[in-house]
Amino acid sequence: MKKEQLTETFISLYGEHEDEIYLFFSPGRVNLIGEHTDYNGGYVFPCALSFGTYLLARKNQSRQVRFATTNFDHRGEVNLDTPFEKEGKSWMNYPVGVLNELRKTAREIEGLDLLYSGDIPNGAGLSSSASIEMVTAFTMNHIFGFGLDRMELVKLSQKAENIFVGVNCGIMDQFASGMGAAGHALFLNCDTLDYERIPLNLEGMKIVIANTNKRRGLADSKYNERRAQCESAVEALRTGKNIRNLSELTLDEFNKLSHLITDEVERKRARHVITENNRTLTAIEALNRGDVESFGHLMNQSHDSLRDDYEVTGKELDTLVEEARKMEGTIGSRMTGAGFGGCTVSIVREDAVESFIREVGTGYNKRTGLKADFYVAEIGDGSKQIV
Repeated sequence: MKKEQLTETFISLYGEHEDEIYLFFSPGRVNLIGEHTDYNGGYVFPCALSFGTYLLARKNQSRQVRFATTNFDHRGEVNLDTPFEKEGKSWMNYPVGVLNELRKTAREIEGLDLLYSGDIPNGAGLSSSASIEMVTAFTMNHIFGFGLDRMELVKLSQKAENIFVGVNCGIMDQFASGMGAAGHALFLNCDTLDYERIPLNLEGMKIVIANTNKRRGLADSKYNERRAQCESAVEALRTGKNIRNLSELTLDEFNKLSHLITDEVERKRARHVITENNRTLTAIEALNRGDVESFGHLMNQSHDSLRDDYEVTGKELDTLVEEARKMEGTIGSRMTGAGFGGCTVSIVREDAVESFIREVGTGYNKRTGLKADFYVAEIGDGSKQIV
């Protein structure tokens, strides 16, 4: 939706007013490798996408913040003089959670009219929630001159999702949305938050995202359960080595200490995290030397580990990956995001993209009865104001 159309919609909702209407944008993300490692202090390799969430904002000279979106009929408001309450499973919990975190820092927000418009497929696992949080934080910071840097906005948005929404996500999604750069992926150490922007030189290849169109919600999926299992595994491993998180262990150390985890399921969860960390480091080395074939092979291994050890894929994701791997032009394919539905990401030779979309889509539909949607990804910038 263009700026003019969004402005028209905004005025039709909130009326004419002399105060300036601002427009901001924060992208969704796709993670190329390093899945379910972020909340375990590990390495991830996401990139910001060219689609995300737009936010029009205008001061309204009141003590109300009013929320609307072009994506759903549901609208609402909060009073700045009363405590904020979580509202069921409403989309508003994400921006209200950000306002709640800002309130805790004693930063004063004034009344606003807000209109959100997202072009990320809802529930696809491409971080629509993080993009809503980040665009809200970025907007508040700009309009009210809070002076927070991007990293502070990223951390604040993650807290909003952890505490107010109740999803124990790691920092990757908010980080990619806030810190992304066109043409680059982000190699991030989620323990130290050290990061490097790495150019994605995929000459003659494209990143293709496939949406299973199987709906799933993070908060009521098994996501929080996986995090708890990893924390339990850390407790068991501490009897052999004093660690804060799973990613402090090398693969060799884990192989020597894994017997300390007596629960077989927790051992599998830990094995995924530690092998995935190792794969991510190896994948970055491959990309840096221009070996995209090896990078693709590691993507395949990542999916298999998420399927067998972490058990977060399911029939739909596995089917899309299996159909993708049948194609001659596929370099690598894996699920991306939390799992339990959502999307796959594949690296595909440019001259095979058309046939990939057609044939993978046909095979997936035959096997599941669902229609997949495909997006040839463009790598975009992080949070920004649109003038």
